[in-house]
Amino acid sequence: MIDASLQLALDSAPFLLKGAVFTVVLSLGGMFFGLLLGFVLALMRLYGFTALQWISRIYVSFFRGTPLLVQLFMIYYGLPQLGIQLEPLPAALIGFSLNMAAYTSEILRAAIASIDRGQWEAAASIGMSRTQTLVRAILPQAARTALPPLGNSFISLVKDTALAATIQVPELFRQAQLITARTFEIFTMYLAAALLYWVLATVLSHFQGRLEARVNQHEQDS
Repeated sequence: MIDASLQLALDSAPFLLKGAVFTVVLSLGGMFFGLLLGFVLALMRLYGFTALQWISRIYVSFFRGTPLLVQLFMIYYGLPQLGIQLEPLPAALIGFSLNMAAYTSEILRAAIASIDRGQWEAAASIGMSRTQTLVRAILPQAARTALPPLGNSFISLVKDTALAATIQVPELFRQAQLITARTFEIFTMYLAAALLYWVLATVLSHFQGRLEARVNQHEQDS
């Protein structure tokens, strides 16, 4: 029985790896666009006028306060009722990006706000504008502070992409579901999928650790 299960896992490997590619694409895309939007939201919250601050607050509150699964269903199944039809992959990418933006926004906002106010005053004393100060002095320091929680959020996003299976995206978990439906080998296939998620998370954690060490080393050298 063990030999048969192992053989099934090996035979299914190409399909699972194909699903893993979708998982990686969704993770990278969701993190990239979520980071861009999150940065804008963080700046709105920190430096925008009152209306922009409230827009940012409400956005973050909504996407952090509602389940990601519900958000995906609203985009994929709900938007067609408003005349907006999306394919599964773009719908999932939009959903993950919007959700991730709420979390990266708070991480970046906290990192920027943690920089000592004296940095702004010192930059102003040498004639730098607020924009120059933000870009040249504040953001590089904030990036070092934000790196660990952003890395953790990315690893969480990799695992959360399994929810895309509910809207028919052929990612890793969906491939395991399809194979299970044909073979009825539930434990074997879901264990194989879990191991692949584990490998992805472990590899990402390794690279995150090396990146943090390099950044810290650069900071000490400077």
